[in-house]
Amino acid sequence: MTAPRLIEQFEHGLDAPICLTWELTYACNLACVHCLSSSGRRDPRELSTRQCKDIIDELERMQVFYVNIGGGEPTVRPDFWELVDYATAHRVGVKFSTNGVRVTPEVAARLAASDYVDVQISLDGATAEVNDAVRGTGSYAMAVRALENLAKAGFGKTGAAKISVVVTRHNVSQLDEFAALASRYGATLRITRLRPSGRGADVWEELHPTADQQVQLYDWLVLNGEKVLTGDSFFHLSPLGESGALAGLNMCGAGRVVCLIDPVGDVYACPFAIHDRFLAGNVLSDGGFDKVWKNAPLFAELRAPQSAGACGSCGHYDSCRGGCMAAKFFTGLPLDGPDPECVQGHGVRALARERDTPRSRVDHSRKKSGPVPLTLTIRAPGRPCNESPL
Repeated sequence: MTAPRLIEQFEHGLDAPICLTWELTYACNLACVHCLSSSGRRDPRELSTRQCKDIIDELERMQVFYVNIGGGEPTVRPDFWELVDYATAHRVGVKFSTNGVRVTPEVAARLAASDYVDVQISLDGATAEVNDAVRGTGSYAMAVRALENLAKAGFGKTGAAKISVVVTRHNVSQLDEFAALASRYGATLRITRLRPSGRGADVWEELHPTADQQVQLYDWLVLNGEKVLTGDSFFHLSPLGESGALAGLNMCGAGRVVCLIDPVGDVYACPFAIHDRFLAGNVLSDGGFDKVWKNAPLFAELRAPQSAGACGSCGHYDSCRGGCMAAKFFTGLPLDGPDPECVQGHGVRALARERDTPRSRVDHSRKKSGPVPLTLTIRAPGRPCNESPL
């Protein structure tokens, strides 16, 4: 009886988010083709150090256990480590995602000495050929160097090091290789779903797994799920098997248990839905994060009972709950309709219809003349951070 009550509580929202993603900066030394936030250049309105600390003070009062810090590349902010230290000193744990550019041996040793910091190294190919086509030339070597530094510092002994992979049709066959890579460096493998958000909208058709690969992914997760972190990324796959076969929450947590704070203090319902439709408020102009989380009309709307819509007649609705809100929105599908990657095939039929595909107004890409090409030619820094990504 405990699980149904817990899920019901999640659906109606909590007093504080379980998973708060905080993008500290849009600045980045890479230009990944699937970047959710279209990062690259720093926004001049970026929150100051003092404003960030004020948010951390709020999170402490709200008893937010930890934050997922991302970007952009968060470590390029000059005050990044100051903010990490401030958060952990105020009992707010930090999990941060990085491409590894600043994970030097000295930084790795510092991380290994902390009990309140986890680090995720982003890697989207188990080989340089696959990874660098998405993340940029030299990015595989940079990420592996960071993993080596963390392992040598003993960070893997804590189990806190993660390899974070966005699953695409080009790396889904490398899942065993990713697992071996994680084992080699004493890390945990974390895989997430590709969303058609930000620059990802330009390459989603080319990169998202095929129907056969979705089945392959499901079978792999069933066999390996206990050793792999997925969050709520793959609940759209649940109808392929028995209910509860996949680990993770089988519902959209947007505005209920998750949300995003962006570099200028805007609060969005979902880390994958950076668009005005899902903008709940701003921590500076709306009285702070606590007030936005508890009082925003958008969050009240998302926490109200939701209609199954076109999926109501499907016998698998209780398993997948209609899939991912962001994936539907950015492919121009109704929010109460099937997921574009619905494993029953309903998404394929929906995508065949005429539709408008929304785009976020937030775009900090360095290339403005068109989509970032799938095979990049970005030169990796000769040494970590001896070149400004700004």
